[in-house]
Amino acid sequence: MNRKPHRNTIVVEGAPVLAHTGHAGAQHIIRLHAPQIAQRALPGSFVHLQCDPYLPMRRPISIMRVDAKAGWVEFLYKVVGHGTQLLSQRKIGESLSLLGPIGVPFILHAERPRPLLIGGGVGIPPMVFMADHIRLHHPGFKPLVIMGSEVPFPFQTQPSKIMLPGIPDGVIACMPLLEDWGIASRLASLQAYPGCFDGYVTELARAWLNTLDPSQRQQVEIYSCGPQPMLAAVAKLAAEFALPCQVSLEEYMACAVGGCAGCTVKIQTPEGPYMKRVCVDGPVFDAYQVFGN
Repeated sequence: MNRKPHRNTIVVEGAPVLAHTGHAGAQHIIRLHAPQIAQRALPGSFVHLQCDPYLPMRRPISIMRVDAKAGWVEFLYKVVGHGTQLLSQRKIGESLSLLGPIGVPFILHAERPRPLLIGGGVGIPPMVFMADHIRLHHPGFKPLVIMGSEVPFPFQTQPSKIMLPGIPDGVIACMPLLEDWGIASRLASLQAYPGCFDGYVTELARAWLNTLDPSQRQQVEIYSCGPQPMLAAVAKLAAEFALPCQVSLEEYMACAVGGCAGCTVKIQTPEGPYMKRVCVDGPVFDAYQVFGN
């Protein structure tokens, strides 16, 4: 019996660039034609992407959106080093090699129809993918997406028309794409961006959770991706409200298919601590196994 069926999804695919736009904060959104990966990807999946034909080492990048029918896959990334700098120079029509989709995805549970999605920085893309997946496949769910960034968001924010009890007055900025999908979203930052919550995503999430009665809170599960300190704070928030929580970890990777074991993290299990590979044993893990209670 194959105990890791997600590994059978991985393909190598040449992917022409369909669109590539730059945004403030050295952020870019790139759309690639990769129909096999688009068919197989699930929220939390990532690819190992070739940034340049002359750069042998690939870079792991989370998937933000897919359109299985049209055959495209979309990514948000930030230029932070040589590889992503080369990637930012790719033009429409050029082809990149993708290895993917890779990794254990997020899992939704029918008994928790009020998912709380929390994304920070380059951890925003998996939350967008998750929201889209919920919209298409779980129409009865009522997700709330909270996003945080200390650089300008890679989209033009707008006031939300979806009212949310428990959200502080004046916190009305949302992601237009999610608003168009009918999914509630709110933004947080310490940079005093208009309409954004002045504080951490966990503080905004706590304000919302405090307005729920016990029966409503029983319907919530938290899903999150972002920097390690943010994920630790999200795990602490989940424990505070006794909520299940899944987190997607970010680690440097060499092979991304489990061979090099260069992306291992310590996971707590009933049998004791184990070292797990973020690439193929994750990137999604139970928050309590990573950060404890």
